[in-house]
This record gives sequence, structure tokens and C-alpha cells, in this order.
Amino acid sequence: MNTTFSSRPNGGPDKRALVLAGAGAAGNAWEIGLIAGLCEAGLDVTRADLIIGTSAGSTVAAQVTSGTRPADLYAAILAEVPPLRASDAGPQARRAPHPSGHTYMEWSNGIIGSAEDASDMRRRMGAAALETDASNGSGPSRWRDVVAARLPSQHWPQQPVLITAVDARSGEPVVFDSHSGIDLVDAVAASTSNGFGGAYRIGDHRYINGGYRRSENADLAAGCGRVLVLSPFGGRSRMPLEWGMDLATQVAELRAGGSRVETVFPDDGAGDVFNVNAMDPSTRLQAARGGYEQGTALAEPLAAFWE
Repeated sequence: MNTTFSSRPNGGPDKRALVLAGAGAAGNAWEIGLIAGLCEAGLDVTRADLIIGTSAGSTVAAQVTSGTRPADLYAAILAEVPPLRASDAGPQARRAPHPSGHTYMEWSNGIIGSAEDASDMRRRMGAAALETDASNGSGPSRWRDVVAARLPSQHWPQQPVLITAVDARSGEPVVFDSHSGIDLVDAVAASTSNGFGGAYRIGDHRYINGGYRRSENADLAAGCGRVLVLSPFGGRSRMPLEWGMDLATQVAELRAGGSRVETVFPDDGAGDVFNVNAMDPSTRLQAARGGYEQGTALAEPLAAFWE
């Protein structure tokens, strides 16, 4: 199974790349809202020559290339039934198929803090996720069902899409595309594996969240003339800066290679949700609305760059 993407045939000074970073339920909603707002105002960024999705951004990448209009994806978020907060669910409520943001952040921050460098961090994170699997046997199959339900199409689009992950056993970064020989649902489930807290299985391999490859993975757009990065966490990284995983380092690398780069971060309209609460589904409505308003406002300024 080919799980790497190295030739990057879609690069070139006339090519445009859209980079969709991760940030849980809130990040997915904000990116969908932003893209829908841009489209409503006349700027369709979903026609990029290359789309790169990481974690929640991998779900967005699959959604916006499915043939479903961004306006319809946005409307679906607005129509979602607000979920119960954990404090309101009561002691008899069934446990969600994923850890809370606070639990996950505490767990992963401990691993990051003990690592010597990025490679060591990936190996440690993978090993910890594999240990979790021993007590979470049904987690991956349940997570696949959750991911499948979110995707309007379960087939890879003709449009080039890259989805990131990390091999849990080796710690090696992985990039999936339509030539990797795996289903789109599995690629997205692997990239979003923190949703159930373990390592996602594809065949004989196990994978963890694509954000551990690099925060936004914008470097995969190297060679493209224009790169638009949507970063719900505002370019912040939990990794030490000397590891070079942060967005600023990636942007500097792209610009040094000749790419023009624009980054978009959430404004106040999305609410104070891009923190440990980003995994909470109750954040989605405000994040989506904030993204939509921001997109309509940014369409004209971004048009000269994108078109």
C-alpha cells in the first residue's frame, strides 16, 4: 500500500493550493462556514488545484470536494440539533466515542513535554495510542461509522486531495491520496483518530492524527504559486518552536520556495472556542456562523490573491 505522496504533480507557479488545518468540531464548522461565506461572495476556493487536509481539516477537504455545495454543507451545520453538554447529560448518559478536549489535551501535552524532538514525539504518541487500543477494541470501527456519516461521498474526488496521518508503530509521517489504495473514509478516520483516542487501523497498519506530522502541513503545498491556509488555531502550536512544526516556519519555507501565501485565522465572531473546547460539538453553530460572516468579508480582499 502506497501511503506517501512525493511527486506532487500539481505544483507549479500557476497552481493554487488550499490548506485546511485541524481544530476539532469547532474547526470543521468554522472552515465550512468560511468557505461557504467566500463562495456566497463570489470566491470559490474549493476549485483549488490541490487541497491538503489535516485532522478536522481532512473532513472538510472530503466534504467540499464531494460535489455538495458549500452553502448546503453550511446549512446542514445550522440545522444540527444542539448536543447536550456533559454537565447536562446526567449520570445515565452513554459515553461519547471520543475523549473530552480537556482529557485529550492533558494526555497529549504530557507526551509532547517528555519528547526530545518531533520524531521522538511521534513515536511516543503512537506508542501511547497503541496502548489505548488494548482497552478500546471497538473504538476504531465505531469511529469509522462516525466519519462515514459525515462525508457526503465516500469516494476520492478527481480533484487532487492530500490527507495527513502518522504511522503509530514507526512514527513516520504519512500522506494519503487517491493513489494510496485505501478508502477515503479510512484516510479521514486515520487523520482524525484523536476523535476516539486511539490508533486507527487500516489493514496491518495503525495511524494517529495528521497534526502530529506538522501542525497545518502547509509544506505539502511546496511548488504551488499561491497557497491559502485556513488555520482555526491561529497558527499556534503546542510543539516547541525549535521543532519547526509551527505554521510560521512552514509559511517561511513556502515563501522561500517562491510561493505566495495567505493565512486566515478566526476572528471574534467565531467565539472563544479554539482551545480545549474545540472538540465539543456544541461549539459548531457559533463557529460556523462566525466563519461565514468572516468569509463574506474576506472574499473581496482575497480575490486579487486567489484569482
